[in-house]
Amino acid sequence: MSVEELRVLVSADEVDTVIVAITDMQGRLQGKRIDATHFFNDVLEHGTEGCNYLLAVDVEMNTVDGYSISSWERGYGDFVMKPDLGTLRRVPWQSGTAILLADVLWLDGSPVVESPRQILQRQLDRLAERGWTAFVGTELEFILFDTSYEDAWQQRYADLIPSNQYNVDYSILGTSRVEPLLRAIRLGMRGAGMQVESVKGECNPGQHEIAFKYTDALTTCDNHVIYKNGAKEIAAQAGSSLTFMAKYNEHEGNSCHVHLSLRTKDGEPVFAGQRPGGVSEVFEQFVAGQLAALRELTYCFAPNINSYKRYQPGSFAPTAVMWGVDNRTCAIRVVGHGPSLRFENRVPGGDVNPYLAVAAMIAAGLHGVDEKLAPGEPFGANAYVSDAPRVPPTLREAAGLWRDSTVARAAFGDAVVDHYANTAQVELTAFDAAVTDWERVRNFERM
Repeated sequence: MSVEELRVLVSADEVDTVIVAITDMQGRLQGKRIDATHFFNDVLEHGTEGCNYLLAVDVEMNTVDGYSISSWERGYGDFVMKPDLGTLRRVPWQSGTAILLADVLWLDGSPVVESPRQILQRQLDRLAERGWTAFVGTELEFILFDTSYEDAWQQRYADLIPSNQYNVDYSILGTSRVEPLLRAIRLGMRGAGMQVESVKGECNPGQHEIAFKYTDALTTCDNHVIYKNGAKEIAAQAGSSLTFMAKYNEHEGNSCHVHLSLRTKDGEPVFAGQRPGGVSEVFEQFVAGQLAALRELTYCFAPNINSYKRYQPGSFAPTAVMWGVDNRTCAIRVVGHGPSLRFENRVPGGDVNPYLAVAAMIAAGLHGVDEKLAPGEPFGANAYVSDAPRVPPTLREAAGLWRDSTVARAAFGDAVVDHYANTAQVELTAFDAAVTDWERVRNFERM
């Protein structure tokens, strides 16, 4: 939607509210609902301000120490949310509402480099210097419950009622049970300018996946965060709830496989070529970079304590740092051929921040290109039982690898690495101090 189209809608009293939002470190939308008249009079040209603590708090919005850009010592001042007019769209599930995503700038107009959207933009700029554009698709899974968010909170997220009682993977009958809500989400996202491809059931009771057409990397990540927020809002309107958390229970977790390919300025595929398998040298180097840097960049794919509970043998979540052709036991799965040739990173879960994940995949790929790395032969067997290096099994290990990563510091800079290393440490410190239900069940009576 253009600004002029929005102006017409506002004049016709069809839109009265404009959301201006940024994506925080956790991948959530944060911002303001702005009166449409004020948006045109002021915000359109100048942006709007927000407290810079939005990029320096934990999941529960607590102020925490350790961030150089935002603290009590610095006074928790403002930064600017500058709307990206290319992201303007209607929000069909919210009456009279449009939304724009914003870049995050300091008051002098310089970018806040720790902002997830700015982190991705920097890597896209590195690709553009070589004449390449990244195209990306993300595949988010969620678990749907007949329990409302309010009741789930009161129940401390225990004993929730899943929308399906059994495994409905690919089941038409099983998905029919919840089709009214799935349809509402699909149509809402179509109305918000996204190209919906399909919906299917998954393995965990109540688990589903809505797939969207791939597009350029920044647009995909923008769509991802709007969809994720919108799906929760639409579920809440129906008295239901859904979760994208990586591992809700001991059954299959929620994944977010990320597909990536490259094209030239003329739209020609970069990955297709004359080497065995129909691939190019750049493709081999890009995949080799994924393997070489995956362990030290895992934090960008798995940012929470819970993220690492997915990585179990035989779970369809990867444990081995291997690549294979259409091999779902490997961390990196190669699919397609010719113009559709791409690789899929199977490490991210539903809790991933897409901007950080895609930025890390690009950084790893460019590392492989610059170092002229070779990926070795594709693995054609069960990677779960291979002797390949392992995906880090805990946030603690992944955070240490991230903090010490030369690839990350070269690609993102010390400020970004140190900022997110602190975020990981904040999560670890909070978890180490928490007393869990698991401990109560095991210890209350029997110890």
